[in-house]
Amino acid sequence: MQTPDALAALSALSHESRLAAFRALVQAGPDGLSVGALRERLDLPAATLTAHLNVLRAAGMVGDEREGRVIRVRADYARMDALLAYLTENCCAGAADCGPAGTCTPRNKDPRP
Repeated sequence: MQTPDALAALSALSHESRLAAFRALVQAGPDGLSVGALRERLDLPAATLTAHLNVLRAAGMVGDEREGRVIRVRADYARMDALLAYLTENCCAGAADCGPAGTCTPRNKDPRP
């Protein structure tokens, strides 16, 4: 990850509601949440959540997919892992016994073929 990408991700996560939304999506796993379910969980007005999700999308922290009339939002785990790696790449001045944070590999609740 390059510095401008890290700055965009950190900026997107630097708001209480956006951070809460991202954390909820990480917790939800690879299936993500519908926008409606996320809105209910965060107790935010629809327009406010849409604006926050647009910021997270622009930074590449979340993606979405239309499923009929529902939009499902998912955390981008690879992007999250890249940000964590960027933040920790110089940990302990590069000492061999102090590696970067591990990657997050969520398990599917309902594996699809």
